[in-house]
Amino acid sequence: MWELVQETVSFIKAKTNFTPEYGVILGSGLGNFTADIQIEYSLPYAEIPNFPVSTVQGHEGALVFGTIGGKKIVAMQGRFHYYEGYSMQEVTFPVRVMKYLGVQKLIVSNASGGVNPNYKVGDIVLINDHINLVPEHPLRGKNDERFGPRFVNMSEPYSKKMIARVKEIAIRNSIEVKDGIYLGLQGPTFETLAEYKMVKILGADCVGMSTVPEVIVARHMDLETFGISVITDMGDENSIETISHDEVLEAARNAEPKVRKLIKELILAY
Repeated sequence: MWELVQETVSFIKAKTNFTPEYGVILGSGLGNFTADIQIEYSLPYAEIPNFPVSTVQGHEGALVFGTIGGKKIVAMQGRFHYYEGYSMQEVTFPVRVMKYLGVQKLIVSNASGGVNPNYKVGDIVLINDHINLVPEHPLRGKNDERFGPRFVNMSEPYSKKMIARVKEIAIRNSIEVKDGIYLGLQGPTFETLAEYKMVKILGADCVGMSTVPEVIVARHMDLETFGISVITDMGDENSIETISHDEVLEAARNAEPKVRKLIKELILAY
């Protein structure tokens, strides 16, 4: 893994000569954040050595380099998922590459199903913790100390300082945000009603098919991490029968301007 990461990093550096401070992973329906970036380089995943290629609708599939108010950014326009058939090492490979490109802070976004009765479709949730129920762990296997320690402290997977800063930004811009615990499942099926009930019983507020592996690997390498989710469906009897991927994308797109505002202001202020 170390050699693969360094090969990819060397290729990207030769192409861009760019050292980003922030890494951003854009989830379903949130890819237009790149419009806020003054883009200097864009590398399709298919051209990057050792990179997987995103196969999911709503995930464009490019690594975008540029600036926001002078802050250097690398954004993943489309992510990889375990359910696509990739190993966890492949799913999280871009996070490792970001680290060695120079990234110090990681922002991850996603679309998720809500189980908290205080949520509604379109709500924006600041993730303050997660529960990992994806069946493959991204750190399973021999640990390479060059990346990080064998046993990772996960007491603060999502930066309390970054969450506090975004709450200040939200108040200033009259954007309503919620707090929540995100539960990661394998997918790709949407959860059954019984599974949504399980998620709620386990203590989570929302559920999705991404983010958790990337955050685990980010923390393995001591990247300060912030997570944000858009509630695109509610796991209850009233909405479960009609949920589709197109509806998820539509709900995410409707909330996107507010999410973009929060992420942009966080990068500028933190």
